[in-house]
Amino acid sequence: MGRSLEGQARSDRPPGRTAEAAQRTAAVVERVRALGNVLADALAIDVHGTDLQTLKRAPRRAPPTVSPADLEPHPGPVWAAFVPHSPGRFRWWGAERRYACRLAAAEDRFAEAIERHRAFEENRRERVARAVRDQVEQQRRLDEATAEQHARIEAYQRAVENRDRAAVSKYFQKALDRVAEPLDFPRRRRVGYVPESTLLAVEWELPGVSVVPAEASYRYDRDRDAVISVPRPSQEMRVLYQQLVAQLALRALHLVFGSDRYGVVDTVVFNGMVESVDLPTGQTVRPCLITLRATREQFKALVLDQLDPVACVRHYFSAEVSRHPEELQPVEPVLEFDLADPRTIEPVDVLSEIDSRPNLLELSPESFEHLVQNLLARMGLETRLFRRGHDGGIDCVAYDPRPITGGKFVVQAKLWTRTVPPSAVRDLFGTVLDAGATKGILITTSGFGPSSYQFATGKPLQLIDGTTLLSLCHLHDIPARIIRRAS
Repeated sequence: MGRSLEGQARSDRPPGRTAEAAQRTAAVVERVRALGNVLADALAIDVHGTDLQTLKRAPRRAPPTVSPADLEPHPGPVWAAFVPHSPGRFRWWGAERRYACRLAAAEDRFAEAIERHRAFEENRRERVARAVRDQVEQQRRLDEATAEQHARIEAYQRAVENRDRAAVSKYFQKALDRVAEPLDFPRRRRVGYVPESTLLAVEWELPGVSVVPAEASYRYDRDRDAVISVPRPSQEMRVLYQQLVAQLALRALHLVFGSDRYGVVDTVVFNGMVESVDLPTGQTVRPCLITLRATREQFKALVLDQLDPVACVRHYFSAEVSRHPEELQPVEPVLEFDLADPRTIEPVDVLSEIDSRPNLLELSPESFEHLVQNLLARMGLETRLFRRGHDGGIDCVAYDPRPITGGKFVVQAKLWTRTVPPSAVRDLFGTVLDAGATKGILITTSGFGPSSYQFATGKPLQLIDGTTLLSLCHLHDIPARIIRRAS
């Protein structure tokens, strides 16, 4: 009898536990579905840049400061309210004298009332005049504040339209900060604008691998009378995470180009970082798990709701994607964010006239090549400078002695103020092939256009514009600035 009761109790448990397992499995499936729809969900939301004119405050009216009771004059005293009653036809002895006294007293009271009314009205008019003056002064201050705020917006918009480094960086930082992150993803992102190349560098905080459920499903174990998890294969975890990272990269490009209301960005560099703990050392690390460079023309050709995100970033944008993100295996960024961070590039202002740092644009071509050689040497490369006219398109050869990542680099230095044409980049690639070099590096004081970046994508070419050059000089204690004199 006892066994049958126990068996009956055990047979009563599975339906509830089975339902629990089904519910937990459904939650995992839904989580994986949500991770796979990050890009699609982003495409469903209209993205447009902020019209800076809409930030202007509407003119405000100063509130009235006059008391409603003071708006209208108060009526003055009326003699009829003061005059005493006359004695009438039947007048007793002394009535006339008493009436005369009352009449004199009434006249005195009436005179006092008139004086009080005059003083009251004078005070009322003074209060009204003072309140009107206060309201006019308050309105003047409000109008000045509104005009000042409108002037700041106008200046801000002009700076964005003129591709000012700090203004454009601020514009896109605010645009991206307004974007809500899906699920429980981190919200940290930084942007830096490179005006010479109309390039926006974006550093984006990615969720860690743990965002992908480690459980594939749940089931009820009758023998243990418990709901247990079925682990997800490590290969599937890696694939799901790489799909998510690729979606987030494309989503970031979608947000940046969609927010570019003033047409100031032609190229975007995206670095996806993840903050984690390095288990062997216990230290916090931020490896880059994906890096890519995309031009507007490349991005416009995409059909985002039909492509495979991983195939797109890897083969179309030649992105570097971590092969083992679960091990925090980093990739080398296309462009280190700190080299494009506007905070590392000091603005040129009136103080530049007393700045002792040399203006690179005032150097001779030979001096500029020597500066480049000095910079590369301080970066740990072995360098050899070629004599001008005998270099076959090479200004300098640098050797990186490190295994695997090192090799022979051919370097060209362009002391230019205009944008480097794509032909120079193509010529450098030909020189790399002819010289059997590992990489070609083109360094300029100006910038590169999107066609140059598009050609360099997927090739062993590194393009260093004026902003990156100044940042590298700063990092390696080489005094330098770039000041473009007005023509």
